Amino acid sequence: MSQRGNRKTQVGIVVSDKMDKTVVVQVSHLVKHPVYNKYIKRSVKYKAHDEDNSCKSGDRVQIVETRPLSKDKRWRVRQIIDRFE
Repeated sequence: MSQRGNRKTQVGIVVSDKMDKTVVVQVSHLVKHPVYNKYIKRSVKYKAHDEDNSCKSGDRVQIVETRPLSKDKRWRVRQIIDRFE
């Protein structure tokens, strides 16, 4: 599959795999607090397309931005980095 342009990629943990061909991926990052200068962990949940239903809850996956596939799905699972035992 050829890529057109630069697409955003993110790495996250699968938190739900109960839907058909869809997984919910939680992506966490650190943000510095403007006043206290401490780092706070923030997280965002994305719905990603998983064509083969191969992802399980707890897996670490890489997702890539894609065209809108449904009302909420704008991401696709590119690869499973490591499995949850």
